Parts: sequence; structure tokens; C-alpha cells
Amino acid sequence: MKVILKSDVKKVGKKGEIVDVSDGYARNFLIARGLAVPSTEKSLEILAAEKQVEQEEDHRKTVEAEALKKRLEEMTFDFHVKSGAEGRVFGSVSTKQIVEELMKAGIKVDKRKILDTAPIVSLGVTKVRVDLYKGVIGTINCRLIGSE
Repeated sequence: MKVILKSDVKKVGKKGEIVDVSDGYARNFLIARGLAVPSTEKSLEILAAEKQVEQEEDHRKTVEAEALKKRLEEMTFDFHVKSGAEGRVFGSVSTKQIVEELMKAGIKVDKRKILDTAPIVSLGVTKVRVDLYKGVIGTINCRLIGSE
């Protein structure tokens, strides 16, 4: 029996796939638990419509991420740290502090999406990469300003 999976099922398939399984497994397990629906003309039309909506949503998010990427590249975030002679920095700037500065600017980014996880420990401008959305990687300019 051919069924359309409504969610991921281990060793069977992923959400939205059309798979061929035994009749008993389909009726007694997959359909009974709401994990799949029988593959009919109507259900195939619904699946096609859902995929279309998903593609449009993905495209919209990609465009938003590209706009945010351009906005981030124009901005520079200043961090004041204590420093000693010869530009030696006491302390560092972590991803948490970078995310806090972004929040102050009205940009919401999860700290786990920051790709350069090493703390910033040198004075001057450092570029930090951020994964904004599937394949869209932005750059944040972080400037450390030392004060003795």
C-alpha cells in the first residue's frame, strides 16, 4: 500500500515522502497513529500544495536573511575592554556579549549560530561569521577598544 508520511518514521522515510509499505503495517500502525495517510489523488494534491507553501516560506526566509546580512556588514559593534601596555587585553569578548549587542540593535540571533566561537582577545576590528539561514552567512564587525 502506498502512503504519504506526515512525519519522519525511522527506517521508513521522511515527512512528505510517498513510500510503499505492507497493507497491515500501513493500516494498523502508520495510519492508526497518524503518521501517514493513504496515497490518493486528493492527498497528493494536498501534498503538492503543502510543498508549494513550504518553498515560498523558504524563499521568503532566504530573502530576509540576505537583507539582514547586508545590514550586519554595514554595522560595527564597539566593545570596551581593559588593556595594558602594548595593547594587551585583560579579558575577552564572548559570543554571549556579541548576541547582547545585536539584541540592543534589534537583531535577534541565537548564540549557537555564531560560527567563530573563540573569544575575541585582540584590540582592533575582528570579523565574526554568523549563520543566518540555510547557506546565508553574515559577517559582524566587532571592534575592541582598550582603556588603561
